[in-house]
Formats: sequence, C-alpha cells, structure tokens
Amino acid sequence: MCGIIGIASNKSVSTNIINSLKKLEYRGYDSAGLATIYNNEINEKKCSGRVEELEKILFKNPTDGNLGIGHVRWATHGVPNIINAHPHSSDVVSVVHNGIIENSNELKKELESKGLNFKSQTDTEVITILITEALKKMTPLNAVFQTLQKLKGSFALGIIFKSHRDIIIGARRGSPLAVGYSKEENYLGSDSYALKSMTNKISYLDDGDLCILSKDKVEFYDFEQKKINKKVYILSDDKNTAEKGDYKNFMAKEIFEQPTTIKTCVNEYVDNLKKDINIYNFPIEPKKINKIVLVGCGTAYHSCIVAKYWFEEITSLDVEIDIASEFRYRKVKFNINNLYIFVSQSGETADTAAALELCKKNNVKTCSIVNSVESTIARNSDWVLPIHAGPEIGVASTKAFLGQLVVLYILSLKLGKTRNDINQTTYSTSITNLEKLPDSLKECLKTENRIQVMAKEFLDAKGSMFLGRGLSFPIALEGALKLKELSYLHAEGYPAGEMKHGPLALIEEGLPVIVIAPKDKYFEKTISNMQEVIARGGKILFITDHKKELINENIRFGIRVPTIDKLLTPILLTIPIQLLAYHVALLKNCDIDKPRNLAKSVTVE
Repeated sequence: MCGIIGIASNKSVSTNIINSLKKLEYRGYDSAGLATIYNNEINEKKCSGRVEELEKILFKNPTDGNLGIGHVRWATHGVPNIINAHPHSSDVVSVVHNGIIENSNELKKELESKGLNFKSQTDTEVITILITEALKKMTPLNAVFQTLQKLKGSFALGIIFKSHRDIIIGARRGSPLAVGYSKEENYLGSDSYALKSMTNKISYLDDGDLCILSKDKVEFYDFEQKKINKKVYILSDDKNTAEKGDYKNFMAKEIFEQPTTIKTCVNEYVDNLKKDINIYNFPIEPKKINKIVLVGCGTAYHSCIVAKYWFEEITSLDVEIDIASEFRYRKVKFNINNLYIFVSQSGETADTAAALELCKKNNVKTCSIVNSVESTIARNSDWVLPIHAGPEIGVASTKAFLGQLVVLYILSLKLGKTRNDINQTTYSTSITNLEKLPDSLKECLKTENRIQVMAKEFLDAKGSMFLGRGLSFPIALEGALKLKELSYLHAEGYPAGEMKHGPLALIEEGLPVIVIAPKDKYFEKTISNMQEVIARGGKILFITDHKKELINENIRFGIRVPTIDKLLTPILLTIPIQLLAYHVALLKNCDIDKPRNLAKSVTVE
C-alpha cells in the first residue's frame, strides 16, 4: 500500500522524485522520504506526514544526485514517524520497500545476536542490514539475491548503493513493481500511474523477478538469476483526467464526473445502432458456464453482491460471491466450467490478486473487471473487462464503484441473451434503459443541496445505520462503508428484514437511520421495518424513487431519485449515499481524499 519511485538519469532527480511521490501519495501518506547518491555518499531526507513536508525540507536543504529512490509510506510495522519512514539506509545501501516481511522478527533476532543494531520498528530495516552484510563479500546483484532468499512475505524493493552510484536494483515478490523507459533516463515505480508523467513505455516485473536500472540500460533476471527479456507496454493516455481542476478535492470531482464516466463506459460496450453489447471472446462458451463466482474486497465486494442479484434475475446461472481474503484460504471446490470473476479498482489488490493466482493454479477460467488494463490482475486474467472510469485519486472509491456496477450489469445482460435466458425484446429494452443512465445520474446529483442539510444531522450522532432490501441491501453496505471511510463515524449497513434479529437493539432516540427504499417488490416490507425504527425514536433519512409524496412528520428528510429500470435503480441510489458521506466529512473537516489509516491500493494482506 506504500509507493516507490526510483530514477536513474543524467541530471538531478530529486524534483522528479518529489513530483512522482505526489502522484503516489494515494498509496500511502503517513510519511515520506528519498535518498540520492551524490559525492559518493547516500543523501537521505525523510519526514513524518505528507510529501509537501518533504518538499519543504528539500527547499531548505536541497539534495543533488543523478540517481535516487523515494517512498510514501502506509504504516504496517512501526508507528508513522520520521525514524520508521523510508528509505532505510546504512553507510553503504539504501532501501525502499512495499509489502510485509513475515519473518522479520526472526531475522532481526538473528542479526541482533551478531551484534547488529536496529534504529527503527520496521520490517524493512532487516533488508537493509542483510544487504549491508552481504556486500562485504559480494557484488550488489548477488547480495540482493542472497537477501531475497532469506525473506518470507511480500515485497517490492528499490535499492541504491554508495559504491555503485549508477544503478538501482528493483525486486518483486507479491507486491507490484514496474519499470519505465526514456532517453538517458529509466525509472522504477510501484505502479504505472507515477511514471506516466515521465514515460508511456512500461514493463512489469513478475513474482521473483529482479531488475538493474542505469540511465541508459535495464536488465531483468528471474528468480533463478537467469537474464530474461520483458515485454514493453505502451500506456494509454488519460487526457489529464487525474487533475483536480476547480473542485475542492478529488472526491468531489470524481462524484460529479460519474455521468460522464458512465456514458463513456456504456459507449465502449454498447452498439447503439444494433442494440447489442460488444462483449465477445468469452473464456468459456456462455452456454457451457456452470456457475459464476464473483470475488472482491471492500467496495468491489459490494459491487459483487449487487451483481449476484443481477445474474440471478437475468440469467439461469448459479452465482457465488466471496471476499477475496476469505476465498484464498478456503478449501474451494474448483470447477473448469465455472467462470471466476475478480473485481478490483486498482487491479493490484493483494488478496484479490492472490485469489486469482489460486484460480490459475487450478486451471480454471478467470475474468477481471478493473480500472487499469495494465495492472497485475488484468494481465494475469484470461479475460479483461475494463470499467473505463479514468484515474480515481480519492482513496474512497466512487466512480470506480459505479463503473464496476455498470460493467457487471452489461455482462449479465450479454450472458442472459447469449444463453437465451432473456428474449430479444427484453435485451433491447434493457440496453435502451442503460443508455438513459448518464442523464439520470445528472438528475441525482441535483440532490446535493438537500443532502448538505441532511449531513448536519450526523455531527452530534455517535453512529448511524443504513437499511435496504434486495438490490438496495448492498447499497446500504456501501453507504455505511463510505461514511466510515470519510467521516470516521461508526455506521452499519444491514438488510432491513434482519433488524429484529439484533440491530434493533441499537436504535435509540435521535439515531440517524438511512432507509433506502425504491418502489420495488420489497417496498412495503421495508416501510414496515422503517416503522419499527420510528417507534424507537430513530431519525429517518429516506431515499427512494417513489413518485408519491411519502414525507411526513416521522421522516426527518427525504431524497427522491429519478425512476428508471428497477435493475438499474441501485446505481442511482448510490449517488445520494456518496454525497452524504462526502458532506458529513466536509462538515467535520476530515481529509476527504486521504482518510486516516487507509490507502487507495491495498497491496498487503
């Protein structure tokens, strides 16, 4: 979840390292640091806090050098302070690290028994000391290979050496790492996004790979220390969609650009003239698919829950959903006729990537739904369906969630039609309704003013509850997650029908309860559950698409979204819960783009 940058150049690199760290800050922002080689010395600068603090340090005390590494940290081992910040350096080597070294305590005890001392609480310093000791007897390349053999766990590493001031060594096991190419300059990065401003030519390290960069050459080795070649990818152009523009923060921008990103996504997959969906090359012939298995983490898992309802409604397929961190450790009964679908915003989510790898080892067919076609999960899948959302910088996902939903819905429609589970009329009508979705999303955004008033109800609340049934249940889960992520308020998402099985005990006078109740087959039942809350003093915030006036003295606030195809309604219902979380966090002066303790790309377990 941390971020790495390395640059080997013919000119000073500290400014470009800082600029790249700013782009990587979504991956970690507890502390930051860099190290360069200059005048035959390792020059290290570190700070607790954000990259802007590191930039201030460099402004007062500039660091020269044509070769260097940088890091933004999301704390795992050791509190976020300057001592635990990366890089971790000795007199002869400096290391930046993403991931977790699982046997660091054992290695630390072994090294301390030999009289070696540690300054930090991190697992990374073990790597620094192991390489330092190995360098007394061997070359940098062999020293790194020897060290890697002793490490258990996941890592991406960037390493520079005092006595070899023209090379950076990178290594990967479990955590993503990329190499970028340019004229008289080469780069190392934890993802391609940090490198895009400098190059569009990228190679990716696979597990066990190691690379050596200089300003004019890159060499790759596999885990057996054999020299290998790597494919060079040309990155797509995101047309500056990663700029904040006039918005107060990235999350506001990403919420309000959802009509545009969803229109782009729909246009990519839908042939308007033929009223058909352009999805082909299924890894399994659709009529032979036995079951769909959907796997994700966090918000992506919530999109999988929504998709389960869609696949069950539109197709005759059995559907299973699983949290990636559970799937990878269960004794899964794999079936070659099942299609395993992995959903991830970044395409680098560690648990999801590991679950995918487990599927590959069992020779079953995989599909990934991701925002980055260059990501690890995309590259390792048999089939990729991009969501076309563009860069999402805010840590709490918004437009990527809607993109995942739309692609999953489109896939369910295509499978339903190809398997003859729905007829042509239903298929064509569903596509027409899908094309209306962007305009309906624009209408949903007009609820912002009313939601700003609603948000004030949460300032003195000690918690809240989100309730829904059917397709609205996973939206309740997502609403609670967004409020937790952004405002740090406790929130629970629950199926409304389960209230009497425990959660009703939490209802007390004034507790905000968000009831998500579109006019569907669950509507009357949800209203009954709402009455149970009202009877116990809960403060109802009601979200619906019902045209009839339902606001009364028992409902504190009501929000109405446009009426659309009932299967698409959960997508519209998502907008109010995103805006609510956003405005509560804004009123509480929370850091909306970078919530505490969270990182955008979860690349550790």
